[in-house]
Amino acid sequence: QVQLVESGGGLVQAGGSLRLSCAASGLTFGDYAMAWFRQIPGKERDVVSAVSWGSANTYYADSVKGRFTVSRDNAKNTVYLQMNNLKPEDAAVYYCAASSRWRSIWTTDLVNYWGQGTQVTVSS
Repeated sequence: QVQLVESGGGLVQAGGSLRLSCAASGLTFGDYAMAWFRQIPGKERDVVSAVSWGSANTYYADSVKGRFTVSRDNAKNTVYLQMNNLKPEDAAVYYCAASSRWRSIWTTDLVNYWGQGTQVTVSS
């Protein structure tokens, strides 16, 4: 069974940093592009960042460019999202996602597997 388990969420003050981790199992990690989505109640789940199989390609939503960095360690079957200079509007549940396809624009239709989500709260 495929599992994606996020960790690293929590409460942080605006301007602070968090690093999210997503540990994958049950799949060949190196065969999947990995992405981070986020969602707040009543709104759509939207992509934040993504990284391709060998990290040659990355994607960042405009709202997080320059602040967030996505990376992956295939030997550890783990993808990370380093979030710096957090803003209140970054508060959301962050979901790890795996896709066998890479697209320049990420949508939920691309996702084969989802993690359970981890809450990020940003106080101002």
